[in-house]
Amino acid sequence: MNELKIPKRMTTAIVNSLTAGVVPRIGLEHIAVGRRPEVEAILRDMDNIAEGGAAFKLITGKFGSGKSFLLQIIRNYAMDRDFVVADADLSPERRLVGTKGQGLSTYRELMSHLSTRTRPDGGALEIILQKWIFSLQQAVMQEQGYSPDAPQLGEEVEKRIYAVTSEMRGLVHGFDFAKVLASYWNAHKLADDELKQDALRWLRGEFATRTEARKALGVGVIIDDDNWYEYMKLWAEFTAAIGYKGLLLFIDEGVNLYKITNSISRQSNYEKLLTMFNDTMQGKAESLGIFLGGTPQFVEDSRRGLFSYEALRSRLVAGRYGGTSMNNFTGPIIALDMLSHEEILVLLTKLRDIHALHYGYVALLSQEQLVHFMEEAVGRLGADELLTPREIVRDFMDLLHTLRQHPEISFEKLVGERTSTPADAEQSELDGFLAEFEL
Repeated sequence: MNELKIPKRMTTAIVNSLTAGVVPRIGLEHIAVGRRPEVEAILRDMDNIAEGGAAFKLITGKFGSGKSFLLQIIRNYAMDRDFVVADADLSPERRLVGTKGQGLSTYRELMSHLSTRTRPDGGALEIILQKWIFSLQQAVMQEQGYSPDAPQLGEEVEKRIYAVTSEMRGLVHGFDFAKVLASYWNAHKLADDELKQDALRWLRGEFATRTEARKALGVGVIIDDDNWYEYMKLWAEFTAAIGYKGLLLFIDEGVNLYKITNSISRQSNYEKLLTMFNDTMQGKAESLGIFLGGTPQFVEDSRRGLFSYEALRSRLVAGRYGGTSMNNFTGPIIALDMLSHEEILVLLTKLRDIHALHYGYVALLSQEQLVHFMEEAVGRLGADELLTPREIVRDFMDLLHTLRQHPEISFEKLVGERTSTPADAEQSELDGFLAEFEL
């Protein structure tokens, strides 16, 4: 009897995403295996950020090792803890800086994916601003006893809006940021849709020229390739000031910086990364977390990787007592090891049950068959180190789909007969491991 209780929306996301070899946006808690120390380390960083601190973490691992999965599950944990989050994948069109607006493209991508607990799929910018204004109105009405249509209500709300934004005016670009927020409030108050959309466009980095921004909003600055990260720091402080815990940025596919062929352009991106690192480590940024995913090569290659930039290498390289055999999760780099065979086996068991729940049948594959599938996967790839969770999960989902659609075909016909069975001691150890995970 399948006792799993997972909403259809989540099983659909899990089954479809894993079949396509991508990380699902929801339901990750139902397939999470291992990574407890890594998650706990990042949750401690979140506690610091919620207190006004900042954090920078590089999540490294081979392709298919689970970097994107870890970033996604942390993103979901963060929203549950009332952080504002934003995520983006770097690409040739999206970098930290570039001569063709690639840095601004990254900012725009992050802003389009701005998410909160109540708006987890992105597009939360206007929701955040509206919630802020509504909460200020409610607070004023409660404290002053004003009715919703009282003429003094707007004046008092405006004072509080300027109280929040005035604190930001001393920051780099804070004055213009505050002015645009005030324009949004005025547009809200006057029901001026055009002004409201202009304010949102500016905040999303969509104005092409300063002249256009000055004409629409009276500000002589626009968000561009050079200054976009400064505005991310402003967003972090703003979200904290209006009741959220802070802003977390999840930037994946850092290997695209490593792939930049022009050495000057590559170094410029590493220089921007150094600025981000220094700001978060030295207290120049508040309520901001930056989590960057990339391969070990992207970090460690002394010719083109981050370690080719001496200022970054000296900050990121492990200390004398933090060798590779003892991962120090409090440092700036979290290096992911591959999941163990036992952990992958636990994952396959979860997927077997979720697949059965989703399609409404009784899961028939036994633990012994799952072990056999693992053995075949390892043997086919030729070496343990080539086995990644992504590859084995895709193959397993393919197997489950085939068995469901073709009930006349047996597991053994698809995977092959087992030539040898585990020794009693090995089987007993496996059963004990599975029992520990309540499978």
